[in-house]
Amino acid sequence: MEARVQKAEPPGGSLRQQVRSAVLWRSGTQILGQLIAWASTFLVIRVLTPSDYGLVAMTGVVLLLLSMLNGYGLANAVIQHADVGRREIAQVFGMLLLLNGVLAVLQLAAAPLVADYYREPMVARLLQVQALLYLPTPFASLAYALLARKMEFRRQAQVNLASSVAGAIAALAGAYGGLGVWTLVLAPAVLFYTRAIGLTIAARSLIWPSFRFAGSGHLARFGGLVAASGLLNFAQSQADVLIAGRWFDAHQVGIYTTALFLTQVFANKVVPPLNEVAFSAYARLRQSGGDIAGAFPGAVRLVMLAAMPFYFGIAVIAEPLVHVVLGPKWLETAPLIRLLAIAMPCWTLQTLFQPAIDSAGRPGVTASTTAIGAVLLPVTFLIGVQYGIAGIAAAWIVAHPLLLAIVATRALPVIGVPAGTYLRAIAPPVVAATAMALVVGAVDTGLPPLAPIGRLGVLVLVGAAAYLGGLMLFARATLRDAIAMVRARG
Repeated sequence: MEARVQKAEPPGGSLRQQVRSAVLWRSGTQILGQLIAWASTFLVIRVLTPSDYGLVAMTGVVLLLLSMLNGYGLANAVIQHADVGRREIAQVFGMLLLLNGVLAVLQLAAAPLVADYYREPMVARLLQVQALLYLPTPFASLAYALLARKMEFRRQAQVNLASSVAGAIAALAGAYGGLGVWTLVLAPAVLFYTRAIGLTIAARSLIWPSFRFAGSGHLARFGGLVAASGLLNFAQSQADVLIAGRWFDAHQVGIYTTALFLTQVFANKVVPPLNEVAFSAYARLRQSGGDIAGAFPGAVRLVMLAAMPFYFGIAVIAEPLVHVVLGPKWLETAPLIRLLAIAMPCWTLQTLFQPAIDSAGRPGVTASTTAIGAVLLPVTFLIGVQYGIAGIAAAWIVAHPLLLAIVATRALPVIGVPAGTYLRAIAPPVVAATAMALVVGAVDTGLPPLAPIGRLGVLVLVGAAAYLGGLMLFARATLRDAIAMVRARG
């Protein structure tokens, strides 16, 4: 490694070409990896029980809380700062090792207390084993940052695909081997460890850490602000499971979290890799004096072009989808899916602001807006829980449109995008997807009795045709932009 890591200027053409390549590699292999993961997940769901998923959802609250402190913000600081040297990289690695070691110990100590809160003794045992997940994190985080800094997403994508396959194989082996709930611990552990090893090899980032942190204050401050935002985001993103886990048994929590998993598939699996590319690209634009305000609306429009038919589509085909994909024992999730899917566009739009804000060196803006959500959402869920598990799902529809309005009001001036420009960017896919949902709903009402798989197939075909027709009517320019992006001419 060179003594100094200069501004990221990898070969391979203009930033536009690099962004296109990064999006296609990062999101393309992410989609392929997720198809493999989903195939195994849906097979595993048919073997395991709602209670198994409920128990792991309870431990997931703790894992996500502590992961907010695992140094992800420090990795982002390596990407965001224009000039980072070998000494700073060694310091960041040292911080990552210390942080994750402390988190592993904290989780071991807190495991019995968490089990008492949920009144589920099994939660303690699961958390104690899951503490091993912190060991590969420093290696994966540092390697990811070094690759993302140079926009080498092709190598990342290849490693992520390989680790997804390894995790899928572990999940299937565990489920069909009779491991039960431990399958849901084994699979992510295999994925995390294989990803850390692969990224470290790809980035050649295995260096000796430094525990002398003098001069690293700027990196620590940026990482601290990102971590603070993450902690506040935890309060709003996990409040529903935290509250539901206390009020309902593991079966009901499993039903709710599985419905949430299905509706958040796009936001949790497709959007994050796009945001990773966006953060690197926005940071490069800022360093070179480019226009983030000009890039942001187009990026949002293209993401929503794919997100809207997914969300509104699963809302109208929830029942046959669950019957075919998960099996009859999961039909309780269908009403919850309909409620959650309506709120998901607002939640997705909120997440798209963060890379633009952070790349501008203003993570405090994200932290302050997230603080509002950290109050608003728990209060809404506490009201919703009075009406059963469906009340928790309905609370999303009330809280997230309001929260999106607050986030957009605070973030758009920082990015430099007028509210009208933002609304015009998201309107075409929203209108086209709404028209699609109305058409699919009308067709479903008029269908004769069909087997679930036949009904699902007809509705999916009708939805695809209706959405494409809606885009041709209401969003032809947006459709041209998407095609041009894929063909490298946009």
